[in-house]
Amino acid sequence: MKMKNKARLICQVSAAAALVLAGNAMADEAFSSDSRWMTGDWGGERTRLIEQGIDIKMDYVGEVGGNLHGGFNDDKTARYADQFGLGAALDLEKLFGWDNTQAKIQLTNRNGENISNDRIGDPRAGTLSSSQEVYGRGHMVRLTQLWIQHQFFDNKLDVKAGYFGEGEDFNTFPCEFQNLAFCGSQVGNWATNIWYNWPVSQAAIRVKYHINDELYAQIGAYNQNTSQLEHGNGFKLSGSGTNGTVLPVELVWSPKVNNLPGEYRVGYYKSTANADDVLKDDNGQDAATTGNPYRVHDSKHGYWFVAQQQLTSHNGDASRGLNIAANATFHDKDTNFIDNYQSLMFVYKGPFDARPKDDVGIGFARIHVNDDVKKNAELTNVANGVLEYDNPLFSPIRETEYNYEINYGFHVTNWLTVRPNLQYVTHPGGVDEVDNALVAGLKIQSVF
Repeated sequence: MKMKNKARLICQVSAAAALVLAGNAMADEAFSSDSRWMTGDWGGERTRLIEQGIDIKMDYVGEVGGNLHGGFNDDKTARYADQFGLGAALDLEKLFGWDNTQAKIQLTNRNGENISNDRIGDPRAGTLSSSQEVYGRGHMVRLTQLWIQHQFFDNKLDVKAGYFGEGEDFNTFPCEFQNLAFCGSQVGNWATNIWYNWPVSQAAIRVKYHINDELYAQIGAYNQNTSQLEHGNGFKLSGSGTNGTVLPVELVWSPKVNNLPGEYRVGYYKSTANADDVLKDDNGQDAATTGNPYRVHDSKHGYWFVAQQQLTSHNGDASRGLNIAANATFHDKDTNFIDNYQSLMFVYKGPFDARPKDDVGIGFARIHVNDDVKKNAELTNVANGVLEYDNPLFSPIRETEYNYEINYGFHVTNWLTVRPNLQYVTHPGGVDEVDNALVAGLKIQSVF
């Protein structure tokens, strides 16, 4: 009798194990909703590569923007922009026995058009933000990441060197919206022509020191080279065309508040490259009036603040709940087009028990054009004898643009999120003469 019970138990355990293995196999199949990747685990080969230290990265982001109402041109249409990514994260300890060492290579390819350029904003001024954040930096393949990273002294000191952008480590912020004013590192959006966000890379080094488990400080040096923005220079690794160096420093605190995660960043950047004044000439007079060259400064600078905090959990599940985030950046008024920016966002993850991985978000942003830029445009129009907005030679007067977005992220599968959204842009480009605009958007994020 005991032997029969033991045999029955073994059969039951075996059957359960077979069911688990079968379930895992199905989860790893291509297009399975439970798989991490759309193409699946390649018959287990992908997991074997990760165990050996090679994690293949393939992803896609596509964004649609359509003008429903208002803007500079109310001729309704829709525009599509996208980005393909291909890369690999390497654990060099597993691959070569190099302790505490990682590396990464990433290629990106962007294509498409942006509804903001000629429908929402006056083409003479554009918009300050963008209703399709994935648009920009040319229709081309770029080397976005090529770096190696090593930890010293029981992981207290972390050094990273190679080619990458500032926003990868400094002023970092997630991208759970479609409007650029709520997506990614904001300093790069408003620090004119010096701080290059994804997908542009720069020769760089970043040094981070962990003061304790919740607090670290970091400093970086990034080659400032405007030629890397040019079409065809996506793989440029030489230093030719270097303008200077961008030096960011940052303090990052990651506390648990009521046992819920938060992150708070405060930082400062300085560019050592020469920068033109936005208003004055060398004599301190208005350059638009005198016709003299604009004064040249030997640097430009700014600072930022980022706060992210989960406020609630959902029935005790910390993966769900309400999150709040705020961004603010401030820039050198002598040399920078934008002098300050602020945003506030709320995201609720897992709002419905039937859709525990979905999220809903709402965001508000203000982007202010430097008053000296406004004055310079006014003086330029006077100097050119062009005083009517409808004159094609008129330089639009720009002040403050406001952006709003509400979205819902459908977690369709573990590898696909579809995020319909509505955006409202007040004074597109900061130009009062342009009608406020309503934009319908759709963001698709997939991991291959």
